[in-house]
Amino acid sequence: MNRPGNVSSAAIYTGSAKHYHFKVMPVDTETSSYTPVKAPRGNTISCKGWQQEAAMRMLMNNLDEEVAERPRDLVVYGGTGRAARSWDCFHAIVNTLKSLDNDETLLVQSGKPVAVFRTHEYAPRVLICNSNLVGHWSNWDKFNELERAGLTMYGQMTAGSWIYIGSQGIIQGTFETFAAAAEKHFGGELEGKLIVSGGMGGMGGAQPLAATMTGACFLGIDVDPERIKKRLKTGYCDFMVNSLDEALRILKNAVRKKENISVGLVGNCADVIPELAERGVVPDILTDQTSAHDPLNGYVPNGMTFEAALELRKSDPHAYNERSLDSMARHVEGMLKLQKMGAVTFDYGNNIRTFAFQRGVKNAYDFPGFVPAYIRPLFCEGRGPFRWVALSGEPSDIHVTDELILQMYPQNRILSRWIDLARKRIKFQGLPSRICWLGYGERAEFGLAMNDLVKKGKIKAPIVIGRDHLDCGSVASPFRETEAMKDGSDAIADWPLLNALLNTASGASWVSIHNGGGVGIGYSQHAGQVTVADGTDEMAKRIERVLTNDPGIGVARHVDSGYDEAKSFAKEKGVKIPMGQ
Repeated sequence: MNRPGNVSSAAIYTGSAKHYHFKVMPVDTETSSYTPVKAPRGNTISCKGWQQEAAMRMLMNNLDEEVAERPRDLVVYGGTGRAARSWDCFHAIVNTLKSLDNDETLLVQSGKPVAVFRTHEYAPRVLICNSNLVGHWSNWDKFNELERAGLTMYGQMTAGSWIYIGSQGIIQGTFETFAAAAEKHFGGELEGKLIVSGGMGGMGGAQPLAATMTGACFLGIDVDPERIKKRLKTGYCDFMVNSLDEALRILKNAVRKKENISVGLVGNCADVIPELAERGVVPDILTDQTSAHDPLNGYVPNGMTFEAALELRKSDPHAYNERSLDSMARHVEGMLKLQKMGAVTFDYGNNIRTFAFQRGVKNAYDFPGFVPAYIRPLFCEGRGPFRWVALSGEPSDIHVTDELILQMYPQNRILSRWIDLARKRIKFQGLPSRICWLGYGERAEFGLAMNDLVKKGKIKAPIVIGRDHLDCGSVASPFRETEAMKDGSDAIADWPLLNALLNTASGASWVSIHNGGGVGIGYSQHAGQVTVADGTDEMAKRIERVLTNDPGIGVARHVDSGYDEAKSFAKEKGVKIPMGQ
């Protein structure tokens, strides 16, 4: 078994089409000296094709200091979600992509390049698997043991699949969720309403801007002041304060005037949320996006300073974990109290209810997850988080696509509002990018339209088209995306695996299969795809198939689960279901 610091090997194909030879390439798993990473821009490439170039640039973009939470440690977001297993692995991936032929496929095993095989031009250039463990051993304890041994890494969702685009990636999904909550509970309007949540990191940092874009006021709580400062710098958050009194003074005035103001409070949710209940301060909407999916490396226990907590994490991981779980229980108890007092309360998918339940909070599931509460009807139509990135590095290319999508879907009120607001409020991190929610049929239509713009030179370089793993047919996550499925199929993991196989067969540029994203090791299985619009007719064929089939399996998944709206949609759109609808 390899240990940190040992030299392992990666087998790289070096032969012809008829003869396969492998050379052993040393990969030192020790962390090399850190040099900031920034993806190349423009239309000059250093790889043998745009598929490889795009994969390389997106890997680098994940670790751009404007994008990643802790790029020095290869951590992109979500506690310990990494883009590569070590810096030596990162450099080996980059070097391999530069030499990869247009009919070869690189295999990446939990952030380490392990082999290159000759496939065909239509095949993905990269296949990625992250954090996957055999069921019986799929838990944090075993994962941490294997990670310490240098054998795996946590890929989160879009960190280890090289399609993270900074906080904007979750802003739009959060915007969709808040907008859906507004429609369900507040007549579609959130002006003069207060949203409270925890977590201001790579995922949670999207919340203040998403909230104010819907017209609401927002209070975000985080123990790490640097995370809040980063949101101030990017314009995602308006104010940073160190006391609840100061936060409430600002917010009460803003709510009264119906101003959409966001405040970041340096504090611990396990202290602040119960205190809100004790004071009788009831938010209109209450949720949480702390990194509770990882009790050791993500969540921070209360009752100690942030610095002391970080020290305890290193010196006594077991004690830290126990204190972290106790804090989650207190945190959820506070949320339950506020729910009883009238707050619309939901879990945003970080598994905090599960850990609180295990810690004795027997009614932890009294508030629902956001997917069954608000998002599932969208999933039934193959709707989900669709994102694209300008490899030119030119913001003007994204502006062209903004105009295109507004012209193509003028009837979509929420989409139009989002694009208009995003153009004004979103600051690009790393390579310019955009995200919105599109459904079955729309994704392929828009992808082909962007490919045509590249072909005609109206966009300066190819566009990368991808999505979050949080999508209609690409994830099994019983405490999040597949919570409370109609037929009880919450934990069936066949669907994300079929999704990855289908996207591979359809011609995606790279495909990934992960375990544990969003909610932690053992609690989810999910898959991702990325496809490059390079302006060629060949890629147009692949784009049409991938962007039709990828959301199509989401429609099929919900038909199979018995959702009438999915059955009607599939029949209307001609999605073939062998055993009827």
